[in-house]
Amino acid sequence: MLYVITAAVFLSIALLTWALLYPTISRRSMVMERLEKFGEKERIQPLVEDRKKKWQEFVEQAGAAIPLSDKEQSKYTQLLVAAGYGKGSVYAFMGSKLLLAALLPFVFVLFYVVPTGKYADPMSLLLLVSMAIIGFLLPSYWLYRKVNRRKEQIFHTLPDLLDLITVSVEAGLSMDAALIRATETPQFANDPLAMEIRNASRETRAGKPRIEALKDMAERTMVDDVKAFVTMLAQTERFGTSLSQALRVHADSLRTKRRQIAEEAAAKTAIKLLFPLAFFVFPALLVVILGPAFIQISKVLTKQ
Repeated sequence: MLYVITAAVFLSIALLTWALLYPTISRRSMVMERLEKFGEKERIQPLVEDRKKKWQEFVEQAGAAIPLSDKEQSKYTQLLVAAGYGKGSVYAFMGSKLLLAALLPFVFVLFYVVPTGKYADPMSLLLLVSMAIIGFLLPSYWLYRKVNRRKEQIFHTLPDLLDLITVSVEAGLSMDAALIRATETPQFANDPLAMEIRNASRETRAGKPRIEALKDMAERTMVDDVKAFVTMLAQTERFGTSLSQALRVHADSLRTKRRQIAEEAAAKTAIKLLFPLAFFVFPALLVVILGPAFIQISKVLTKQ
């Protein structure tokens, strides 16, 4: 018993000493922390893609087995690109739809039908078909939500990015240099719009005309405001008007539009709160307020 108490005391003192000295030992110099913050660089994408795993190849092979028309394949490709994925991820997406359509019914059969023994029950068959349909439609629902979320993020980022581009142009940089300089800001390190602009800049350096690269970027994002921004740049370059003034006016209009959308969402709050208040809050208030009165009335009536 004495050895156990001695070991416990030693361990407690060692842990307490380590906890007290850990902040001092692990403290880093402020200079190093600042250098790391400002020295963050964009990760260089490898020229050769990493070898895919076996399960990824299996999913793609399963997706390739699904017959798709050119229209459907074009639609899914456009949505996947707008969500931030490559064009070659269509087969992986279709394979996930097929696997989920088979996996959810299998889980339902394994955990419900087999233990209960309801193999020929109409309700079980209906639920089995419903699970298959839900599993097939679930990736599409996820993809639409991801596309809408990314488009909303790009819309909210565009005015701030345009302000940086305007300042860079007014400082004497060219349009290409201003686009690159604005996307190098740590604020937009992982922003989807900044990534799309970097891709367009790479295409421009590879020999593609800047306006065409920006138009392709607007088509990839599927955001109308980005398309309007590219159209404004094309008109400014064509007619020779002031680029900084056009950028400033366009940024102000986008900021006004963003404010109007926020005001519209705030105005809809009262309507959205009506149903929760009517179905959840008001009945509880009625029970709390009128409940004691009903109890007193029932007591009086029972005494009589």
